[in-house]
Amino acid sequence: MELYAFHLMPYPNIDPKVREKYSSAWVVYPNSEYDPVLGQHLYDEYLDQLTFADQIGFDAVVVNEHHQNAYGLMPSPNIMASALIGRTTNAKIAILGNGIALRDNPLRVAEEVAMLDVMSGGRVLSGFVRGIGAEYHSMGLDPTRSRSRFFEAHDLIVKAWTEPGPFSWDGENYQFRYVNVWPRPLQQPHPPIFVPSQGSAETLRWAAQHRYPLACTFVPMERLKQFYDQYRQYASEDFGYEAGPEQFGFTSIVYVHPDGEEAAAAELEPHIKYFKERAFTLPLPTFFPPGYTAAESYKTRIEIARELASSGGPTLTAGEPLIGSPEQVGERLERNLAACGAGTLMAQFQVGDMPHDKVMRSMELFGSEVMPFLSKNKVTS
Repeated sequence: MELYAFHLMPYPNIDPKVREKYSSAWVVYPNSEYDPVLGQHLYDEYLDQLTFADQIGFDAVVVNEHHQNAYGLMPSPNIMASALIGRTTNAKIAILGNGIALRDNPLRVAEEVAMLDVMSGGRVLSGFVRGIGAEYHSMGLDPTRSRSRFFEAHDLIVKAWTEPGPFSWDGENYQFRYVNVWPRPLQQPHPPIFVPSQGSAETLRWAAQHRYPLACTFVPMERLKQFYDQYRQYASEDFGYEAGPEQFGFTSIVYVHPDGEEAAAAELEPHIKYFKERAFTLPLPTFFPPGYTAAESYKTRIEIARELASSGGPTLTAGEPLIGSPEQVGERLERNLAACGAGTLMAQFQVGDMPHDKVMRSMELFGSEVMPFLSKNKVTS
């Protein structure tokens, strides 16, 4: 098993009446609400948290990309990855991921990730995402072309990393007379590629075809099992291999408290409430605009949305909540991994408007007590 420290870098001062005033904390939430002075302080704290994850032995630190929102302050994950290279020593830098379908020039991603890989000494994991539907509103792009752009951008980037240039590219979405990426990545044939996903059948099959590990966020355990089983079926029946635990990862909120679950839940509850009611305020038509996904996948998304609505909002853990004493968290983590056959936990310690001291205390307990527990039980890598 591998442990990744996942971060969203949210804004902690979203208007309490964001739903009533603006309908969403994405796309239309006025940037006059953003305080750059506070923003500088937040970036320092958030980078300190990910740096600490490296120090206590996490296998990777995770950054991601979102645009024009207060949910996650990382419109450029590659800038964050660059900031982390000099702060970390052993952890991989997992960019989960670059929204390659949002780029009019995917070669910029090929160049930047190659630079990061060389600068880090080969510690980069390169996630590729389409970007959720809200990004297409923010970037003024046609969501009906998102999948075509994604697949072609992926093929172009991988070829740019692995084949000598210059060569030309004449595709449906991108045309280049010269493809000749300098520098080339240090890892050969290229940095490992991950696919964060919300479980669309098209993405699951494509990821299985390429044997790319799947990373799912905010998905209930039963849905997670469904997605993993579908991936395993594609791998076995269509592509001739058996997908193991190393192919699967998921995100869960983790909050460790010395006094156990009741004390942990009481401290965590207001930050969960903030996340659900303010940061994740995202109407379904904004999340999944018409044409963004195939009809069957959209139907699945509607079903998940209804399930989440009936349970009070987005699930922040797959399976048993990783909230409580170190022993409780360790035991539940073992059971969750076994339940779905995953090999990677992407642990989210900071949630919503949680202050820095709470995050660091939880992480310290995870490092000093949960990780030795997992190691003793031979769960960690």
